[in-house]
Amino acid sequence: MMRDAILNFAKQFEFKPQIQNKKNFKKATKFAVIGMGGSHLAADLLLIWDPSLDIEIHRDYGLPKKRDLKQRLVILSSYSGNTEEVVSAFGEALVKKLTVAAVSVGGKLEQIAIKHGVPFIKMPDTNIQPRSALGFSLMSLMTFMGINNGLREAMTLAKLINPAKLEKQGKNIAQNISDRVPVIYSSNRNLSIAYNWKIKFNETGKIPAFYNVIPELNHNEMNGFDVKDSSRRLSRQFYFIFLKDSADHPRVQKRMQITADLYKKRGLPVQTIELKGKNVFEKIFSSLVISDWAATLTAEAYGLESEQVPMIEEFKKQITK
Repeated sequence: MMRDAILNFAKQFEFKPQIQNKKNFKKATKFAVIGMGGSHLAADLLLIWDPSLDIEIHRDYGLPKKRDLKQRLVILSSYSGNTEEVVSAFGEALVKKLTVAAVSVGGKLEQIAIKHGVPFIKMPDTNIQPRSALGFSLMSLMTFMGINNGLREAMTLAKLINPAKLEKQGKNIAQNISDRVPVIYSSNRNLSIAYNWKIKFNETGKIPAFYNVIPELNHNEMNGFDVKDSSRRLSRQFYFIFLKDSADHPRVQKRMQITADLYKKRGLPVQTIELKGKNVFEKIFSSLVISDWAATLTAEAYGLESEQVPMIEEFKKQITK
């Protein structure tokens, strides 16, 4: 199933969201996106595309503590429509009479939106996991935000991205990280890409994974990998993936190269992945398709099922008792 989701991913950018209850929709220039897990990731990535966008992303119960919340369009995002934290925030936002909109494939969010006449976008339910629905989510958020140039650029990905051609790169990474724990490094601007890579390895690959950013890690984390004989056993299981971007600050690019060289000098395995694309969205999503392949093939190498998230489902059952 994960293989099908990856191979069909580019088709998501053909999705043309329709706003239901549009007569109640109010345009805005400032936004708050409430979502958990895969349901807020598209908003994170949107800030890479345009860092000047005024988007507050909230990944918790309740609402963000912003003084200007009444001037923002509050977008409730939950792929299933049943995410506990988001449903709770929806109720609180209605009580406070905030300007709201919602997006999901159905569930409680759709029911609440219908009941209260809230503007709502229904994403296609193709039976994929939230982490695999980033295209649907991105198109929905940009529709609510009125980012028409972004929608046009994203629509080109349906033809620009060929997931089948990226499998080879993903396979190479999966082979390299065999029996190791991946650590993904990026610039601060591309933090959300590195975070997505980590999530793919956690949810799809079913392995531990971590991430950090340059230049911050040059002031702390890297010193933890100054390998000595007495501590070598602590670092021997890590594999470092550097996400290189020619658009990064020149000093960040230099820091990334020096950091990689210092790690190699200490016998640590390093791989550099260059972010490539004709536009920013292609850079982002081509990289994430590669991470999808790497994570899926990692799960297969360990004899694990790649799509489902049994531990998360086990947790959900216990938290709802």
